[in-house]
Amino acid sequence: MFIYQVLNVFFMILHPAIIIFNLFGWIWKKTRLANLILLLLTGGSWFILGIFYGIGYCPITQWHWEVLQHLGKTNVPESYVKYLAEKVTGISFSNHLVDIVTATCYFAALVLSLYVNLRKKKHG
Repeated sequence: MFIYQVLNVFFMILHPAIIIFNLFGWIWKKTRLANLILLLLTGGSWFILGIFYGIGYCPITQWHWEVLQHLGKTNVPESYVKYLAEKVTGISFSNHLVDIVTATCYFAALVLSLYVNLRKKKHG
């Protein structure tokens, strides 16, 4: 049981770190390429693996849910963002709202990352 508690803490650190990096990693020059790669991997998971497992599929979420199941936690939402938002705030959010906010933030970060990664460098 101890290993599942450790894994739970691991995922509670890893997954929000990935989300934060996806949203803001485009800001710093040194992290822009890694940010774009991670955003593309995230999109690939959501929309390519999503063809087989359901749109928005994330293997990290699935692994975390398996850990929580071993810890006796049931009825977790499909969305990790919903789970995290409710855990942090104690407020129950609608699935639709969370999905809209998540998708909007993802695509905004992707557009910004593509822009900063693909724009031509100014000669000066």
